[in-house]
Amino acid sequence: MTHETDPRTTVVVITKDRRRELLRTLRTLRDLPERPHVIVTDNASSDGTAEAVARYFPEVRLLRPGRNLGAVGRNLAVRHVRTPYVAFCDDDSWWDPGSLRRAADHLDAHPALAAVTARIVVEPSGEEDPVVAELRDSPLSGPDWLPGPALGSFLAAATVIRADAFRDAGGFHPGLWLGGEEELLATDLLTQGHWLSYVPELTVHHAASTVRDSTDRRVLGLRNTLWFTWLRRPWPSALRRTGHLLRTVPRDRPSLRAVARAVAGLPWVLRQRAPVPPPIEDRLVALEKARRHSTARRYVG
Repeated sequence: MTHETDPRTTVVVITKDRRRELLRTLRTLRDLPERPHVIVTDNASSDGTAEAVARYFPEVRLLRPGRNLGAVGRNLAVRHVRTPYVAFCDDDSWWDPGSLRRAADHLDAHPALAAVTARIVVEPSGEEDPVVAELRDSPLSGPDWLPGPALGSFLAAATVIRADAFRDAGGFHPGLWLGGEEELLATDLLTQGHWLSYVPELTVHHAASTVRDSTDRRVLGLRNTLWFTWLRRPWPSALRRTGHLLRTVPRDRPSLRAVARAVAGLPWVLRQRAPVPPPIEDRLVALEKARRHSTARRYVG
């Protein structure tokens, strides 16, 4: 493997109150052979995260918007990106040496390819994340030149994306804030004619932070799934998908909160509603059927 630096990719990280995990991630990024430029958006941490980044990693561009922007913190960071590609990374994950170079090579070779998603390895066990099987067995077909299976969505913490395509699609939607925010952006990229692909030769490591509220994440994930459904699916599909979710999610207080929040957002969702064209809807239907059997996308926690 070459040890030359690679100037094509900037790594973007959003963080909040995960000082220890973020510093570990920044150490691994600094040691990558590609030596990527790194931008961190600190979403109003109160644990000294920003101060530690400024002290120990002065080469990192630190953005401090003063409030928690959620996933939109990535949009803020991408405004400062000057490289053609952006590698997203969570504060509890990191890229394997050489993966950023290989991702940039694929994007260089295929202008219609907007994003490549890596294999995710769970640490410290070294096992593949359960979602990897879903990526590998994607039901979607694509052109022969794709470097791996065609995808209908991606995972931000394991994806390198074309910066211009990200900007042209509007980035992550501010209404969704955080939690499954990738699905809407991915669908808009597909609608604009781009392709997304899983590339197993790329690897990201994920050591899930212990500083997380799994119940709140479930609430946001279900709310955003409903909003995405109402924003982009034709009404017959939207009603079918909504009915399936309401029948299958746990009948508990977090689910009730998620549905109540989704209904409260209906006014802005309906104002911005833009159903996808039939070819894209066909892909979404195929993905919906496959995900009904997924063990990696259950609204529990």
